Amino acid sequence: MQNKNAHSLEKTIDRLSDPQLHRMIYMPGHGKPMPSASILEEIINNIRAVLFPGFYGESKINTQSVNYHIGHNIDRIYEQLTEQVRRGICFDCPNKPYEECEKCKDQAPDLTAEFIETLPELRKVLGKDVEATYNGDPASKSQAEIIFCYPGIKAITNYRIAHELWKLGIPLLPRIITEMAHSETGIDIHPKAEIGESFVIDHGTGIVIGATCIIGNGVKIYQGVTLGAKSFPSDEDGNPIKGVERHPIVKDNVVIYAEATILGRVTIGANSIVGGNVWLTRSVPENSRIIQQKAQTMNFANGEGI
Repeated sequence: MQNKNAHSLEKTIDRLSDPQLHRMIYMPGHGKPMPSASILEEIINNIRAVLFPGFYGESKINTQSVNYHIGHNIDRIYEQLTEQVRRGICFDCPNKPYEECEKCKDQAPDLTAEFIETLPELRKVLGKDVEATYNGDPASKSQAEIIFCYPGIKAITNYRIAHELWKLGIPLLPRIITEMAHSETGIDIHPKAEIGESFVIDHGTGIVIGATCIIGNGVKIYQGVTLGAKSFPSDEDGNPIKGVERHPIVKDNVVIYAEATILGRVTIGANSIVGGNVWLTRSVPENSRIIQQKAQTMNFANGEGI
């Protein structure tokens, strides 16, 4: 390497190492690096293999082997997830400068075990999501096809896993897990959102569900739907105020068609239908039907009216 180029590279390295850029550099707390996205992806695949045995994981399942299959995957999940939970806790720990933090060290195994205990109930809820998707889609040939192929179920599965971790107070991991599904499916569900049973996402690409959304049972939404926030308030210094309940509440058995946008802390009453491309910033009562005004049809001859 020429001296001129070596000197230039050294200057660049010094500039990139500037302490003033500390917000862009992660210094591991307690010697723990950040959670690993690749390991978390493996964990999610193992959780899928437990929730949907035979559909995920390279195993031939029968009545004799299913117990072994699930046990093997549970062992892997516990071992790997404990370490990732520990990293997430250390990432968020206020005692980060110190090498030893017994609180962080002791929490991870118990939190991981608590999460694993939720998996049977999680499977029941996901089973209702799958059944509702099958019943609502005439193109689907079986519930097995939906489990293995449908992006909506993949995104909902990641969300429901992440939401359980969120409820346990585990930092960072829930958001990484939902963003994995976002990258794969185009469906963006914040892990904090509360979503009831028999939830259906049809097609799904471009859906956004914000952090403070509350969605009831039997809700169905189509591609491009946004359940988002309007502009939110700032404090006296101009900084955005965090934690405001700013996203919609969607009651039971609501259908929201493609590209509809619902913004703010509004309530969509039960059994309502929101039509495609509707822009809604107000609450509507139950049994409502909100649609766009019909387009006008006009005929022109010889260039008139253009």
